Amino acid sequence: MTVLRPSSSHSDRVSSLHGKDVQDQDDSIQECSDQEKSNQWGDSSDVETGQTSKLPENEGVKFQDPEEHPDGGFWAWASAIAGHFVMMNSWGYNSSFGVFQTYYTAHLDNPASQIAWIGSVQVSVIFFVGAFAGRLTDTGHFHITFAVGTLLTCLGVFMTSLSTVYWQILLSQGMCTGLGNGLLFTPALAVVSNYFKRRRALAFGITATGSASGGLIFPSMARQLLSRIGFGWTVRAMGLVQLVTLCVANFLLRPRVPPKPSGSMVDLASFKEKPYACFAAGVFLTFWGLYFAYYYLASFAVSQLNPPFSYTDSLNLLLVVNGVGMIGRSIPNAIAHRSGCITVLIPVTLTAGICMLAWPAVSTAGGLYRWASIYGIAAGAFQSLFPPTLSDLTTDVQKTGVRMGMVFTLNSIATLTGPPIAGTIIRKSGGHYLGAQVFAGVSLLLGGSLIIVARYLKGVYR
Repeated sequence: MTVLRPSSSHSDRVSSLHGKDVQDQDDSIQECSDQEKSNQWGDSSDVETGQTSKLPENEGVKFQDPEEHPDGGFWAWASAIAGHFVMMNSWGYNSSFGVFQTYYTAHLDNPASQIAWIGSVQVSVIFFVGAFAGRLTDTGHFHITFAVGTLLTCLGVFMTSLSTVYWQILLSQGMCTGLGNGLLFTPALAVVSNYFKRRRALAFGITATGSASGGLIFPSMARQLLSRIGFGWTVRAMGLVQLVTLCVANFLLRPRVPPKPSGSMVDLASFKEKPYACFAAGVFLTFWGLYFAYYYLASFAVSQLNPPFSYTDSLNLLLVVNGVGMIGRSIPNAIAHRSGCITVLIPVTLTAGICMLAWPAVSTAGGLYRWASIYGIAAGAFQSLFPPTLSDLTTDVQKTGVRMGMVFTLNSIATLTGPPIAGTIIRKSGGHYLGAQVFAGVSLLLGGSLIIVARYLKGVYR
């Protein structure tokens, strides 16, 4: 092996109300502000059993009524910005894996389908630990969970910079960084979701654009630094960016709703709700095909086009597909703010599927750039809109973390197997991409179809 050179309906509300009237900063809900009170939640009583359980203290944070959403204010918007940083360092970093895929393929003896396992493991671990991280958030352990996630994320990145062979990269970049990302991602989304209701799509748009930010920042750093300071120091520079921004996120993210003192890590009863079950299956199938382009677009440009792209030029494609994701994560969310999340989610998912099936017809550099722009917008919009859509399907906000986590855990199977399956299809086809493109496109279209069924069963037309 070549050595890589380092160059729930809502629970009974039990509270003791203290303090002053809340001064709501959002004019659109000013009429309700005189009736709202800031609450500091103490003991929680189980009405059915008569037992009282002490809720854990959360560093002096004054919890508020989970049924009432501020939809604005400093800490609400600060949480959205912090979520932006989390997305930048988790999904933004992972959507830049095409940089590593192409580089590792050139410097390791391992085939491309085997190298794809590194990125797939990272995404899969993010989703798999989601249910556990979500439950820890619901039970009042947000801060310790988020801090450990920050530590593991940065540790994984810095250890990647020291790795020289495949198994070391798989453990550091795939497992360690993925585990850290998972402990960051679900808790951050749960906190942001509980601050917003009417403006949830807008807030998630701010958060989700972090993925596009990371998808621009990290490939740009690789493009500028790799040839100058080598692989090791380039990755360390990426790690420094992540360390600083995640420290800021640790300060800005503060839970708003009271902890839920009991409950299991999963809520299997949720899958008896047909809309939720169909939506979960639809998201699973969509993610099965979604990341194929992010991982293999640069390699496609290098190996399939005539004339072929250079490695440096192929990184420009990643900048395009991630950069236009900023549009996909903002404009569709603004539309969803008025039209409803699921109403916008369906067409962007189907667009991504159609675009994937059209990929085999692309044979020129200009055509590939145009294709990357369209797909990047549609794929970015899906990744931005599916979490708030999932929140809309959750009637008990205190189960937001658990229900998100269960869907994310299911998605871990899709993201773990999707890109390697596509890579295996390419290898079995003698290096041709057609079979893998059809596999990804059909998965996306089937996923969009199940989301349509979920919308019909839920009776949500906005």
